[in-house]
Amino acid sequence: KGRVRVMKGTLSGGTAASMKAMFSAAANDHSLVALLRSPFALTPGFEGPRQPPGNKPLYDEDLASWTTPFVMANINTRNVHRSNMLLGFSYGRDFVYDEMMLTGPGEKGEEKARRILAANTSEKMGSGGPKPGEGPSKEERESGHYDLLFVGLAPDGRQVRVAVRGDRDPGYGSTSKMIAECAIGLREAPDVKGGIWTPGAALGQRLIKRLVDHAGLTFDVEN
Repeated sequence: KGRVRVMKGTLSGGTAASMKAMFSAAANDHSLVALLRSPFALTPGFEGPRQPPGNKPLYDEDLASWTTPFVMANINTRNVHRSNMLLGFSYGRDFVYDEMMLTGPGEKGEEKARRILAANTSEKMGSGGPKPGEGPSKEERESGHYDLLFVGLAPDGRQVRVAVRGDRDPGYGSTSKMIAECAIGLREAPDVKGGIWTPGAALGQRLIKRLVDHAGLTFDVEN
């Protein structure tokens, strides 16, 4: 599972418009609803086990913290499952994965989780916010950062926890560097065949090294 511990960034108008357009299209075409809800929308021919819906605040027993839905989870989780398929199901055909934001323990953590959910829901459906073409300033992109925790849980109870941190706005300052490193990595990896890849499946450990060396990311095992 992926858990957002810290995230400082600004939504752009283009992203907001895309999200609103997606919800609008789904409202007019019910076949899109099933596609958007499917965790395996990007793994044609494969339907894995039931996945956590990640659509409401929940208490995470493993991390002793409340969680709230993460706005990018519906995009990210589908791509993680596609990576698993492209890697020959190296994570397992029984792989289960979800992403949420950590909001802390106790009543304050629960209250924060519900407050964030309400704000995000209003932002998705409302008419306010930035317009397409508007987004974070250079200063906002450079002052952004994030801290993500990924927890691997084995059937026998073993765990591994890895922290991934970035030194720029997650949506624009950091992502732009990731895209550039993926492009350079593909140029230097003639063994990667054509197709619709995910970065991790195409480049693997080579990409991690590039992100650490050139894109301001760190990957640290915490236990």
